[in-house]
Amino acid sequence: MIEELISETISRIEATEARERSRSTVAKIHFDYAVRHMIIELWKSIKSIPPGEVGINRRSGYYSENERYRDKLLTYRQVMAAFEGLLKLGFIEVTHEGYFDKESFEGEITRVVPRDELLERLLELEGHPAISVPHDLKKETILLRNTLDEKKVLIDYEDNHITERYRDNVDKINSCFLKHWCDLEIEDVEIPNLAKRIKNHETKEPVDFSKRTLVRIFTNGSFKEGGRFYRGWWQNVPREYRQYITIDKKKTGEGDFSQLNPHMIYFANHKDLGSEDAYDRVLDGEHRDIIKQAFNAMVQASSPLKNRPKDINLSEIEMGWAELRDRIIEAHKPISHEFFKGVGSKLQFEDSCIAESVMLHFAAMDAPALPVHDSFILHHGYCESGEVEEAMRRAFYERFQADIPVKQELINWSYRKEMSADNDFPAIGIDSLLKTDEDVSQWKKRHQEWYARRSE
Repeated sequence: MIEELISETISRIEATEARERSRSTVAKIHFDYAVRHMIIELWKSIKSIPPGEVGINRRSGYYSENERYRDKLLTYRQVMAAFEGLLKLGFIEVTHEGYFDKESFEGEITRVVPRDELLERLLELEGHPAISVPHDLKKETILLRNTLDEKKVLIDYEDNHITERYRDNVDKINSCFLKHWCDLEIEDVEIPNLAKRIKNHETKEPVDFSKRTLVRIFTNGSFKEGGRFYRGWWQNVPREYRQYITIDKKKTGEGDFSQLNPHMIYFANHKDLGSEDAYDRVLDGEHRDIIKQAFNAMVQASSPLKNRPKDINLSEIEMGWAELRDRIIEAHKPISHEFFKGVGSKLQFEDSCIAESVMLHFAAMDAPALPVHDSFILHHGYCESGEVEEAMRRAFYERFQADIPVKQELINWSYRKEMSADNDFPAIGIDSLLKTDEDVSQWKKRHQEWYARRSE
């Protein structure tokens, strides 16, 4: 039991401390909480794909600032006592020493992993932390960021009817998510490949199944910019693996708006995008993915991009960045004035409102709609019935008072890549007939625990 391990660890740390007198009642509460917090986070880390590290902030100021966002039960003195105690017991190993530069106000937090005895004890625990540990519903879900000294930081804000409505809506969505179990049905032998894929990705974090809820993050100090939904574990699953996400053991489909940004910009300017694909029209249908990247970079930028964005690889295109940029501008003359104006965060706000509307629609039906920016992962039945398409079109109309042309095929659905005998359409669920329980034992074990907990 995790609670027994926590209690034992607390006692062992206290036995190593050279204290003349016991902690006060309040200090004891904070110390016990700090140890418990670290042990649980370490348990989550070894159950992630790939196993991750646990961050520990050793800067004293961190525990007294940004009260809205921090865990008030974690205090600097008792966190440090727990950290030093775990080190003394040989329970953790520092993999990255943190630092903080008082002049530049930059730094990184210390990162640790469990070692030796603690690692063995955690591996022996029954159950999964995503299921065994109650979810914290008190954390702030509406986050506001701003850029200070070229750094993105969380800032405080005064609540009003708008922020309260945003928070209430996120709570409704999260409450729906927590009533269901979403998982990743991949064979056990495939897990190392997924772990390697994530580890080699610049922006992906380990898949931690305990991250079952969302926060909404606004940018530039404004509740009219950004606003996308983040921190769901499925958002760290690489695209080629998302087809294996399940909801309550059922297969899913993923639908996304095609060319959402171009359509939003055109509609906002009372222009018609036309029938030709927004990205194919630039280089006669070639290099669509690269053009999409470049288009979005030009929308996000607040000044002319004279140099190629570092994440755009032009090695496959026989032209330089300047020529590609000019070709995109020429192909989109009706909205060319919107490039390099930094409207990207405003577009993100619009697509986040569309996402909110779609998720609330399905939350009211007790059906999770897992967002990945402008796409949604749902039980395949809602995809096949047209329910999701209708909800997405309705949400778009609410924002722009314009219908999405059906012939434009703005909504695409993708399923698992198993095919039927005639190879004409996806055969949803056929893989389940071919797999044995041993092939997906970890997936099955998590589900067994989930349903056992629900029936208690």
